[in-house]
Amino acid sequence: MTKVLVTGKAPEQGIKKLREVFDVTYPQDKQFSRAEVLQMLPEYDGVLLVGLKGDRELIDAGSNLKIIATSGVGFDHVDIAYAQAKGIVVANTPQAVRLPTAEMTIVLLLAAVRRLHVYDQDLRAGNWPDLGEVQNMGMSLDGKTLGIYGMGRIGSTVGQFAQLLGMKVIYNKRHPLSTAEEQKLNVSYADFSTLIKDSDVITLHAPLTPQTKEVFNSSVFNEMKPTAYIINTARGQLINQDDLITALKNKTIAGAGLDVFAQEPEVPEALCALDNVVLTPHAGTATLEARTAIANEASENLIALLRDGRAKNMVNQVAQYL
Repeated sequence: MTKVLVTGKAPEQGIKKLREVFDVTYPQDKQFSRAEVLQMLPEYDGVLLVGLKGDRELIDAGSNLKIIATSGVGFDHVDIAYAQAKGIVVANTPQAVRLPTAEMTIVLLLAAVRRLHVYDQDLRAGNWPDLGEVQNMGMSLDGKTLGIYGMGRIGSTVGQFAQLLGMKVIYNKRHPLSTAEEQKLNVSYADFSTLIKDSDVITLHAPLTPQTKEVFNSSVFNEMKPTAYIINTARGQLINQDDLITALKNKTIAGAGLDVFAQEPEVPEALCALDNVVLTPHAGTATLEARTAIANEASENLIALLRDGRAKNMVNQVAQYL
């Protein structure tokens, strides 16, 4: 019987279909260690990768692997080129992450611009801030410009949410949307320079590639409005973290909301010490509903390939499935 390994925790309801079709090994009480996974992997046809990197060592250990299903939309933690060379499909879950990640983006945006974290800290410390003082006031979003960097499914959804708050939406991506798509979404394309200069808030939704790595750095922060905020729910390394810390310390920009970091789970002490940044632990999809949907979409990817012989949500180029 076809065997599938789930390497870490996933809601049981999300892998129910998988259990009905295949012989599934699932950690009941804890995530499998990397050593355990490497030892078990040769026996398996597919893997639902949770909490581990799909590097060359892991791919080589999977001598019988036909598919690596990731538990999210990002796949920079998997060596997709090496998997491709080995004839292994890599598939992600773009649909299930869309709404929860867009929700988290808006949560961080609102928390940052309305200073919710600072108010919370003040009240817990027994202090009632003087809201007549300008430095204790937040920023309203109605009439402000949101700049979206990376206008895919998540970015488009964030744009829709932002318009409900009265924001004008501009965006930048490698391949601009068609005129019809822009009209449907009520958004306008801006080149990168215009995006960073004109936006009151910038949200990041691009994948991590050699071209996008640390694209937001000191030179960019210096071009942003001093009243602007940056929100990142995509990948930590889209931002040069040291440059961001300097920009926040010097008030080059007004603030930030970060759900992702350069070297997770490490969060620099210098970042934690700042009161103009909201920090969350890569929790964009951390709801029961979202994690169930992600596990279900990953399960569907595994079933489509291992049972039905067709690739679904494939992110590399495996010849026999093109």
